[in-house]
Amino acid sequence: MEEMVEQIELLLKQEDTTQLKEYLNNLNISDVEELIDELPEHGAKFIEILSINRAVNVFRILDFPTQERIIKKLSGQKVGEIINELPPDDRTALFSELHGDAVKTLILHLSPSDRKEALSLLGYKEDSVGRLMTPDYIAVKKSWDVNRVLSHIRRYGKNSETIDVIYVIGENGILLDDIRIREILLVDPETKISTLMDGRLISLDANDPQEEAINVFRMNNRTALPVVDAENILLGIVTVDDILWIANEEYTEDIQKIGGTEALDEPYLDINLFRLVKKRVGWLIVLFLGEMLTATAMGYFGDEIGIVVALAFFLPLIISSGGNSGSQASTLIIQAMALGEVTVADWWRVMRRELLSGLMLGVILGIIGFLRITIWSEFSTVYGPHWLLIAFTVGFSLIGVVLWGSLSGSMLPLLLKKLGADPATSSAPFVATLVDVTGLIIYFSIASIIMHDILHPAAPLHPTALNYIPKLAH
Repeated sequence: MEEMVEQIELLLKQEDTTQLKEYLNNLNISDVEELIDELPEHGAKFIEILSINRAVNVFRILDFPTQERIIKKLSGQKVGEIINELPPDDRTALFSELHGDAVKTLILHLSPSDRKEALSLLGYKEDSVGRLMTPDYIAVKKSWDVNRVLSHIRRYGKNSETIDVIYVIGENGILLDDIRIREILLVDPETKISTLMDGRLISLDANDPQEEAINVFRMNNRTALPVVDAENILLGIVTVDDILWIANEEYTEDIQKIGGTEALDEPYLDINLFRLVKKRVGWLIVLFLGEMLTATAMGYFGDEIGIVVALAFFLPLIISSGGNSGSQASTLIIQAMALGEVTVADWWRVMRRELLSGLMLGVILGIIGFLRITIWSEFSTVYGPHWLLIAFTVGFSLIGVVLWGSLSGSMLPLLLKKLGADPATSSAPFVATLVDVTGLIIYFSIASIIMHDILHPAAPLHPTALNYIPKLAH
């Protein structure tokens, strides 16, 4: 890449447009895309001098901020050529990101039929399959023979998004089946299409969410899938390259939300600093206010801390263990939901698993915590004469907090999904903050039970507490 950049910079310095055009046209489109990333100030110039076919292929793989920046710098003629040559699905994706005024200007470059098509695709909801589909496909009738189908492909295949799959339609455009091209090429030319149909049809609904389309492609080995309406009329197709692009965007967005920030709509280094702060500050304020409840909870148990100062030593240990277990569970469930492995209907199975796993994890950490205090007390008096009660308090608290963290982290994404919200917003920081506050309450509640006679000496003693008095006095 360094060598290419140096060569391009040399040609730019020499202002040798002819050589620059020849050099760019001989590169892979992915190399040109990387050059635009390396030399963003010359991106529009590269697109301007490329042949229209290569310019379109490079333009369609650029991220939206780069596309927008380049469009503003291109000549009107080049913009018109690119907009007209872009595949309908890529054109729709571009229009859906641009502001209304920009779309109105660009759409004027289209022919009446393409303009109607673009407006039709934009009519679907923003995150629906309809926004991804292209109406450029090959459709045939079941009564045709292979000879006629091949003739049809030769005539119209050039304008199709793909010819890997041929679609069989009936009356009024109703989708009947899809047939892979290899099955057509490997049979006798006189074979009727009806004999090649097997009825194993997989299709998408135009109003389905894009996430559902990702799952369908993931579960089926297809390069393209047909898109139909409520009456099963074939409207278009969605190809795997568009799905991969959307899947990458969804994954990036979920990762950013899990990290406790709003999804960035531009690359990190390109986004305006104030917009970056705006994306992050909202959740930080919410989390900060949530953590203030921790201080309130500690204030409520201030007397207990004053009496047994050693209880304060283990506050970070308790709340971090609960937060970590909650974050683990939340991340696992969000990922499982994204992959279609878990749905809201599975909530009881998830809760049952997390009850058991949270209890087991809590017991393991509780034993480690108990042993840590016990062993340490053999060599130090830092925990005072009540070290054994403190050890039991910490051990049982870890069991309760880790169990609660696991349940909270696993159930919160499912609850948000049930309410129609994005499960990814139940981010690890949010779960950790929730468990921090409740973890303190669990910790001091257990301490009040186990160390009742020490923390509340004036309170009436339970008969079983009398057994501890000789030991404590000793």
